[in-house]
Amino acid sequence: MSTPDTNEEFKRALALCRDIFSKKLYDYKPSWRMLRPSSLTDQLFIKAKRIRTLEVTGESLVGEGILPEFMALINYGIVGLIQLEKGYADKVDMTNDEAMALYDHHAALCVELMVKKNHDYGEAWRDMRVSSYTDLILTKIERIKEIEDKDGATTVSEGIDANYMDIINYATFGVIKLSK
Repeated sequence: MSTPDTNEEFKRALALCRDIFSKKLYDYKPSWRMLRPSSLTDQLFIKAKRIRTLEVTGESLVGEGILPEFMALINYGIVGLIQLEKGYADKVDMTNDEAMALYDHHAALCVELMVKKNHDYGEAWRDMRVSSYTDLILTKIERIKEIEDKDGATTVSEGIDANYMDIINYATFGVIKLSK
């Protein structure tokens, strides 16, 4: 049996999310450009909270499972990074191609971060439970809310962007594990 390649698994999981993001752009254009930071944080929260509810109850009344919600967290996390860079807009102000280029840029930064952290943490994510990813994501969202409530000011903590990237990376590990 060969050793799994985290970098390749990670890139494959992100490619699945990119495909969904691209298809949604076709349907809706980059309508998410209108999301203010607090609304985007709340969207991340409801996705993560739904995952936790499904993990606890084991029951979905709308027929969608945990995997699509982790994928949504990845895509909304990347949207969050784009919004931090560009600010929110009052109307759609970019093309689908521009949105995809920004998506690819921020996804690549997340891959770079994952490679560094995975090296330092020695593949610890493989021994973690998926439910731990959910709890860590909810914790990161709570931190984002606190930072937003303080108008982005922190004393010693990482900023909103680092928390978005951690959410994306934990969610990607969830997608990898749930796709096996």
